[in-house]
Amino acid sequence: MKIIATDYDGTLNHSGIDENKKQAISNWRRKGNLFGVVSGRGITSLLDIIDGKEFEYDYLIASNGGVIYDNKNNLLFEKHLDGQIAVGLVEDLISWGCPFANIDTDVSIMVQAQEKRSADEFTLADMPRDFKVFNQVSTWLPTIDETLNIINKIEKKYSGILTPLQNGCCIDIVPFGVNKSSGIYALLKAFDAKPENVITVGDNVNDYHMIRDFRSYAMANGVDSIKELADYITESITDIIEKEI
Repeated sequence: MKIIATDYDGTLNHSGIDENKKQAISNWRRKGNLFGVVSGRGITSLLDIIDGKEFEYDYLIASNGGVIYDNKNNLLFEKHLDGQIAVGLVEDLISWGCPFANIDTDVSIMVQAQEKRSADEFTLADMPRDFKVFNQVSTWLPTIDETLNIINKIEKKYSGILTPLQNGCCIDIVPFGVNKSSGIYALLKAFDAKPENVITVGDNVNDYHMIRDFRSYAMANGVDSIKELADYITESITDIIEKEI
């Protein structure tokens, strides 16, 4: 049994998810292999997207390794922190110039720095502050330099508590020690599977740990640092399945 663990945005969903890709995934699973997504998206966002794409999967790893569900929506693993840390973090991010912050728990809440754009959003003034736990807080900056500056601030203030993961100009902030690789190891424990059976696929900086720790493919459209780290370069999930099956 082999296990494909693929990033979603820019990787599985590179140039869309067409019928050929869906059929390849189905063939992979019929051979007794496992297929799943490892994403920086929160679980609510990931489930919404996948419900619309209608491809087969065995598991979903969301929030950069912090949450794992099987294909029957059973929670297999979760790593979270006290919700009050998220409240303080969002206040810091807004004060540091971030235009918004998104808090992921079993729901997803968007906090805008300025006026909210929809009924589902909040400003800092009216943000709920009664979170019991959270899995991830995400934000975005207009440039890489601004992104790296905020990452530096997070690392200094929340050292040993939170880990900021860069994905282009986006920042996903997770409990310390959480990353896509740690999520895959939690998955292996849940499925009683071996690390040597894992094949990871990614394209961006937040895929670093899983690309480093497992046999790996980088997307040809990916960032140079990930392509240099990966064992192989690929154009699509379909090509990987055809090679590995």
